Amino acid sequence: QVLLVESGGGLVQAGGSVRLSCAPSGSISIFSMNAMGWYRQAPGKQRELVARIISGGTTNYADSVKGRFTISRDNAKNTVYLQMNSLKPEDTAVYYCNAVRWGQVDWGQGTQVTVTS
Repeated sequence: QVLLVESGGGLVQAGGSVRLSCAPSGSISIFSMNAMGWYRQAPGKQRELVARIISGGTTNYADSVKGRFTISRDNAKNTVYLQMNSLKPEDTAVYYCNAVRWGQVDWGQGTQVTVTS
């Protein structure tokens, strides 16, 4: 099991920006992952994919965040980021980091993002 450590999140006004970070604990490299991504879950709703980056560098985004959110990875810091711009109240949710490695799926503890109007 991979322990994913998340940071970022918090309270932000609509139109603002937030950056989330996710790093695997120990000596596990993000490049050993088949894919890493961010999901979110709003109250009363199912968890949904926000963005992911596959080992070759391909990225996928939910339609609702395209053009506003960017997923990236930093080799030196062994960290995956989710830069969220032009935030909307409907982006309010708990955001979870996700990693897939050879069929094993791991999740971070979740970080709350609240966007006020």
